[in-house]
This record gives sequence, structure tokens and C-alpha cells, in this order.
Amino acid sequence: MRLFLRILLAAFACVAVLLTATAVPAAAKSPDFRRLDALMQEALDDQVFPGASLAVIHKGKTVYHQAFGGLTYNLKDPVAETTTIYDAASLTKAIVTTSILMQLVERDSLDLRAPVASYLPGFAINGKEKITIEQLMRHTSGLRAHTFYAETCRTPDEVFRAIEQDTLTCKPGTDTQYSDLGFILLGRIIEKVTGKDIPANFHARFARPLGMRSTMFNPPPQLQPRIAPTAPDSAWPLATPRPLVNDQNAALLGGAAGHAGLFTTTGDLTKMVNMLMNGGKAKGRRFIKAKTVRNFLKKTEWPRALGWDIITPGKSSAGSRFSENSWGHLGFTGTSIWVDPKRDLAVILLSNRVWPTEENKKIRKFRPVLHDTVVECVEGK
Repeated sequence: MRLFLRILLAAFACVAVLLTATAVPAAAKSPDFRRLDALMQEALDDQVFPGASLAVIHKGKTVYHQAFGGLTYNLKDPVAETTTIYDAASLTKAIVTTSILMQLVERDSLDLRAPVASYLPGFAINGKEKITIEQLMRHTSGLRAHTFYAETCRTPDEVFRAIEQDTLTCKPGTDTQYSDLGFILLGRIIEKVTGKDIPANFHARFARPLGMRSTMFNPPPQLQPRIAPTAPDSAWPLATPRPLVNDQNAALLGGAAGHAGLFTTTGDLTKMVNMLMNGGKAKGRRFIKAKTVRNFLKKTEWPRALGWDIITPGKSSAGSRFSENSWGHLGFTGTSIWVDPKRDLAVILLSNRVWPTEENKKIRKFRPVLHDTVVECVEGK
């Protein structure tokens, strides 16, 4: 009997050792985002925006995805949801135009060093003969920042001719000046090279295969209840209905252009941003070569990457904690994307801070605090 008990105890001991050796490690502690929730509520109280949707990606996973406020300040209007569709404004430059250009460059359909005039011959006047595609993408072309073409133009062709006829603010390649005009031209070049418009290009190359079902240009009327409004435009010069996009030049160009016009959700943008953070690969498919993504996003002597912003230490909308190789972009309507590759972290904010007036600039102070708070929450500080 004693021998049997000794054998039984020895067997239990062996089982205990095996269980200990094969035990599953405890799951990593999830970030505490209560401070982020509180910050977003403070922004609503301060009327930084009527509503917003915020997504945080960390190490390939969406670790935070919440919506706050409403579509307007009227409490009777719908609340904001993570599925609310926002006018992305200049995020169009980075998400749409730049991504298409990445594919065209790596497939030898487009040369960044080529003069713009080789694609748009009418551009070769007033000192613009040697401006390159790369200079348009880095905002070093010398083109002016913005012009309200509705004051003088009535058709897309008139807008393009006006840009071609324009003079420069400085010698190309000597200074950086953020320019909508350059990306309007890049959109035109994409259409000439591919034979398809910007919406068709983006849908076929990225939106459809990535499953970005709520991302589009010129959203149809049936989606109106899901779309956050932007500032009303009482100065539309044409008899035809005004496209929904906030940017008037994009509206003049039919609602879709290289610089603005995209409507999207935070959930859809997580798919696109994850693909870029993963070196151009997603859903088992290679969209862009990793080398191409690195070349477009790398830091150079210029303060901007190709189609994306790079962080400026001490005065960035990404705050003070994002690493020096971070890249991102802002949109006029109150949208932004910032990615910190060192932390494998991304923050996507969509809002309609321009409702009911574009004069609301409170988001400028809010953005750096937002990104600092995200880093602190993720790192448990």
C-alpha cells in the first residue's frame, strides 16, 4: 500500500511539472486609455470639433477605436460613430495620390525625376520648364500654396490651364512651400498615364482589395446620414449642383482631385495605414514593394518626404513623443494620420472641426496633446 501511494504521488509530481512547463504565459496588460477618453471629452466640451472618430494601431492591431460627440453641435442630430464618414481633405494627397504614384514608379510607368512638362506640355512656361514630379511631391516646386479658382474658372480644363499659366513664388528646388496646386497636377498626370480617373485608380488598386467599403469620392445621396457635414459654401459660382467635398477647387474639378475629395472612415483607414506600416503588404497580398515604401517615406535634407510629412522636432502636430522618423499628414477639415515606425504605432483622427465655420482653429493646440497622450497610454506612463 505504501509503495502504491509513493508511485501515485510521484505521478502527480510529474504531471505538475509538465503543466508548469507548458503553461501559457499571461497575456500582456492592455493599455489604459481612460486619459484618452477624458481628453476627447474635453475637446468636445471646448468645441474643438462637434464630433470625431479616433483609431490607434499598435504592433499591427487596432488597440483603440472610439467615436465621440455628434455630426453637429445640435443634440438632435445623430451621434458620431466609428462608421461615420468624414471628408478627409488633404489626406487625399497621401492616402490616394501618393499611394498610386508609389505603384506607378515601381512599375516604371512614371519617373520621379522627369519634368512635369513631359506629361503636361503646357506647363513649360514662366520658369516651370524643369520642375520635376519629385519637386511637386516634396512641395519644392515653387508653386503657390493655394488659389481660389472659382473666382476665375468654370471648368476643370480652365483650372489646369490657370495652374499651367501661373508664375512661381521662388526658384524650383530652393525652398519648401506646401502647395495644393502641385497635387492637383499630380492627379492630372496619374489620369494621363493610366487612362483612368483618380477614383477608379484608387478603388481598383487599394480600396476594393483592402475591403475599404466606406471609402470613396463623391459619396451617393443615400450615404448622407452617415457623413459628417463641413462648412456650408454660399459662394458656389456654377449653376450645376455643388459636389459635397469641402474644398472648393476639388468641387470645381468634379469632386475628385489629386489634392482633396476622399471620404472615408477610421476603420477603413486602419486597413490602408496598416498596409503601409507593414511595408506595402496586407491580406497576404503585396500592394507596394517594401523598398518603394521606404524610399517615399525616408528622411532627406528636405522637411517633407514624398507625398507625406515627416516630423519636425519641437513644433509638430504629432506632439513631442513621436520619434524623429515618424511620418504623417493633416487634412484641413480636422483629419490627421501620424505613424511612429519606432514604436510601431499609428494614430488616425477624423473630425469635422470646420463645422459650422472654418474659423475654428482650436485643433492646432489639440493635436500635439492628443498624440502625446496616446504614447503615454500605450507605454503606461
